[in-house]
Amino acid sequence: MAFEFIDQQLAQRQSQSRYRQRVSIAAAAGREVVIAGKSYLNFSSNDYLGLNNHPEINRAMQEGIDRFGLCASGSSLITGFSYAHQVLEQQICQWLNKPRCLLFSSGFAANTGVLQALGQHKCHFLLDKLCHASLIDGALGACDGGKTSGGKASMKRFRHNDIEQLEGFLKCSPGDDNLIVSEGVFSMDGDQAEIKKLSALAKNAKAWLYLDDAHSIGVIGRQGQGSVSQGDVDIVMATFGKAIASSGAFIACDENLFEYLVNFSRHYIYSTAISPAVAWATVKSIELIQKEQWRRDKIAQLSFSLSQALDPRITLAPTESSIHALIIGDEASALAVSEKLKKKGIWLTAIRPPTVPVNSSRLRVTICANHNNNDIKYLAACLNEALG
Repeated sequence: MAFEFIDQQLAQRQSQSRYRQRVSIAAAAGREVVIAGKSYLNFSSNDYLGLNNHPEINRAMQEGIDRFGLCASGSSLITGFSYAHQVLEQQICQWLNKPRCLLFSSGFAANTGVLQALGQHKCHFLLDKLCHASLIDGALGACDGGKTSGGKASMKRFRHNDIEQLEGFLKCSPGDDNLIVSEGVFSMDGDQAEIKKLSALAKNAKAWLYLDDAHSIGVIGRQGQGSVSQGDVDIVMATFGKAIASSGAFIACDENLFEYLVNFSRHYIYSTAISPAVAWATVKSIELIQKEQWRRDKIAQLSFSLSQALDPRITLAPTESSIHALIIGDEASALAVSEKLKKKGIWLTAIRPPTVPVNSSRLRVTICANHNNNDIKYLAACLNEALG
């Protein structure tokens, strides 16, 4: 039978307790989520600032539909680039103090699009070991010896946040075109990159620093600027679908790289532009993020409350973000704890390999600004019972 490997691979995933299935959300995902007719407290959302379904953003979305339509109806280089896109790009440039900005359909498209465009030449990618799959795929796609994408780049991965090993790689890396690649806040652990050290190292080595700020933007910095509030970053990628509560992604960079990507990034050139209505709504979302510091303060306060309410035997990974990793170990145990919490009305997904390393399956707790103190107390009590 053709494609027998499909059944074999699925059976293997099930036997390893790594099988994945979608769930249908019956109501707007926020503090609470309704699945199969039951309401749960939601601690698996990336809506960090609690802006999803915000009335001002919703009104901006409707205004964008009325003014520009829902669909861009073309790529950005044909007829898809509207006034809404232009305003959003300019707003991001001012917010992050970057000369230029480029909008992409997703963070995955942005990361792969940039790395594959740069990788058409003999540059050298140096990636943190815990970089997101999109960064790894983008780098690998640029390092195939020219067989498919014309890639000529090389790649090395340094131990997570190991500045000393990275420095050694830079000393051994031939040529001038070295690109250090990391995440601002790491998606599965919630810890931050050493932004100041990476920035200084990049400057001394005449390298560029590229940060995926998907989990930093909106949450880190006094106006939610993310990693650029902590050091010089040459290229910033961030998504709109998490703290910003819309859809799409952007690259912020200098003028020359902007022009290069417009001409050589296949993901940008050959994709329909993001919805102009979504772009218009995103403008309003960023305005709220900049002025409503209370949302970031509340995340910090609730995070501290969780750490204090948990049994001392339960250890959360250190973080200054919304993400709190609670390492369980093997896949079956993580699933079992997740199921116990569901019975208590808490939705907290078990994260398993290959997303995280073997024997580090975990509960990835995300605390958002729309949670309250009672939510945190209840979560802590349920965790203490489930893990006691």
